[in-house]
Amino acid sequence: MLSKFLTRREFLNCGQLSLLFFLNSCSNVPNKVKIALQNSFYPESFKDAIPKDWKQEKINFENIPLQKNRNRIFNSDFTLINDGWITNIDFAEFEKINDYALIESLDERSIDFLGSFNQNQRSKLFPIGVVPYSIVIKNNKGLINSARISWDFLLSKKLTGKIVFPQSPRIILSIAKKINTSNSLKKLKGQAMLFDDKNMLNWLINSDASVAIVPYSLCSKYLKIDPRLSLVFPSQGVPLMWHFLLSRSNRNNAILIKWIKSLENKSRVDKLVKNGWYLPFNSDYLQSKYKSEMFPVSGPSEKCWENSWSFPVLTNEQKINLKNIWNESLSP
Repeated sequence: MLSKFLTRREFLNCGQLSLLFFLNSCSNVPNKVKIALQNSFYPESFKDAIPKDWKQEKINFENIPLQKNRNRIFNSDFTLINDGWITNIDFAEFEKINDYALIESLDERSIDFLGSFNQNQRSKLFPIGVVPYSIVIKNNKGLINSARISWDFLLSKKLTGKIVFPQSPRIILSIAKKINTSNSLKKLKGQAMLFDDKNMLNWLINSDASVAIVPYSLCSKYLKIDPRLSLVFPSQGVPLMWHFLLSRSNRNNAILIKWIKSLENKSRVDKLVKNGWYLPFNSDYLQSKYKSEMFPVSGPSEKCWENSWSFPVLTNEQKINLKNIWNESLSP
C-alpha cells in the first residue's frame, strides 16, 4: 500500500518540477511588440490602426533628453519617425527592412524619395506615410482663390505680420523659391507674425493671425469646430512631410507585413486620408486618393501632388549654405 504522505525528498522533487513547468510556460508566452513614436505627429486614426496588443512607447525629440529617447527606441521592436528628425537617430542600431517583401508595396513617389538617401539609410527606412503641408486661412475668404493658384498671395499687404510659419528655415526657403519676385525670402519673412511648430493653429485661432502653414494631419479637428477656417492647397505644390518605420526586431517579419497590409483596408484608408495621412503604397485604391478632384478643398489636387516636394537629408555643406542664405536674409 502506497504511503499517503510524501517524503521530504519527494516533496522537494515535486516542487522543482512545478517550478520548471512554470518557467517553461512563461518562456512560451510571446513578449509584447513595442513601437516607439512621437505621439503628437500622428492622427488618432493612425494610432488606432496600430494593433491593440502592441505597446506604444512615447518618444519626443524636442523635449525628452536624447538618452531617454534612445533607451525607449533601443527597447522597442519598431520606431516611427518623420524626415525632420532622421539625423537624431543612429542607423547602426536598426536592422535592414527593405530587403523584405515590403518594398514591393511602395509606390513610385516613395521609391524615388528613398533614392535620395544613402544605401545604408535606404535599406532601413520604410515609408509608411506622407503628409502634405496645408494653408489654413482665417476670416479671409477673398484670399482663397489666389491661394489655390500659387504661394504669391502670402506677400499680400493685408497679411503683413499675420502669418504663422513653421519653425523650419528649409521649408520657408522652399516656399520662397516658388514666389515670383526678387528677394522673396526676405519679403516672406517680413510677413511673419511668428515661427512655431507646436501651437500654430492655436495662434491662428486665438490671435490676430490670418494664415498658418500647417501639416494637413494636424488640421482636421480644428476645421470641424471653427467655421472661420478654410483649407487650401496651391496647385504650385506644397512641402511634404514623410514618416518612416524602422525595425530593431528579431521577430518573424510576418508580424510587420500583416500590420502593413491591414493599413490598406479601404475604410481605414478613407479615415487616414480624412485626417490628412496618405499611405505611399501602390494599390489602385490608395493611388486614387492622390487623384481625386471631387472635393478639392478637402485635400491636394492631382496637380498639387505632382508639383509638391520632399526634403532629403542635407550634407554638411548644404547645411552651411542654408544657414548662410537664411542669415543673409536677416540683414537690412
